[in-house]
Amino acid sequence: MQAIYLHKRQVLFTTDYPKPEPGVREALIRVLLAGVCSTDIEMTRGYKSGFGGVMGHEFVGIVEQVADEADQDWVGRRVVGVINVLSANMMEGLSHKEAEHKAKHHPARGALGISGRDGVFADYVTLPVQNLWGVPDSVSDEQAVFTEPLAAALEIREQLQIRPSVRAAVVGPGRLGSLCGAVLCLDGADVTMLGRRESSLQLARKWGMMVGLTADCADASFDLIVEATGNEAGLAEALRLIRPQGTIVLKSTFAGETSFDLTKVVVSEISLVGSRCGPFGPALRLLERGGIPVEDMIDGCYPLRAGYEALVHAGRSGVRKILLTP
Repeated sequence: MQAIYLHKRQVLFTTDYPKPEPGVREALIRVLLAGVCSTDIEMTRGYKSGFGGVMGHEFVGIVEQVADEADQDWVGRRVVGVINVLSANMMEGLSHKEAEHKAKHHPARGALGISGRDGVFADYVTLPVQNLWGVPDSVSDEQAVFTEPLAAALEIREQLQIRPSVRAAVVGPGRLGSLCGAVLCLDGADVTMLGRRESSLQLARKWGMMVGLTADCADASFDLIVEATGNEAGLAEALRLIRPQGTIVLKSTFAGETSFDLTKVVVSEISLVGSRCGPFGPALRLLERGGIPVEDMIDGCYPLRAGYEALVHAGRSGVRKILLTP
């Protein structure tokens, strides 16, 4: 099959990558669309340097085959999939929601296209049926491919009780930052999207958010800050902008080490909240209701054979979602 894979940080394309076979309680899924994430780009720069295999974890596809007769109902269904993977026997008897929760931080987990598991930048991918969520008929492929990053944005609401009166900001108006801002607005919070350039704030302005330049904001301006820049400088800005006893939600994953002064965290009693994957069920319901116009984020679509060019495009400043299609 066709596949884009990572080998010693090199992005390679092939037409003869081995087609996967579904294992016990797994499904073979034909990929319809896949999304390029900032994590994918960071992996080409050294993040998760031990990984070698098919890249990608955001997708929508159709189940073509299952390994077990008990799972035949999945065949022919359009699906998305949770990226954290455990073996079938470890998830036996669990509901989708329970399996999603158990796999998220389990030390034995694999992560689709990131760690120990081939991803979705290919014609086919396999996943346990416990990882699959059916896509409602009214949700298009172009919407469904945003399920995983939208779920990651919704995780903030799972972790924090956000009062409508809170003064919130998102530092980093990119792929995930835009979704985080839109999700915070659902609670009626006072949300400002912050960027380094006016041009980066056009989508947030279109979606009705307040916008501003990070450098123009006074110190200690916000109660809650979501840091989604994908770089070390974003965390420094978040620390500058947060008020005493405020909360910073960390969404960035990037290659390399980071160092910063933790003095303000201690003296000003700042809460730091790491935030990763989120719930697929609420994300799909939000897409079904048309709550967030995610299609506005699509900046290009490439065939798999142009995967290298797609990743280069996705890595340019100001570019949001780039899609791949077999």
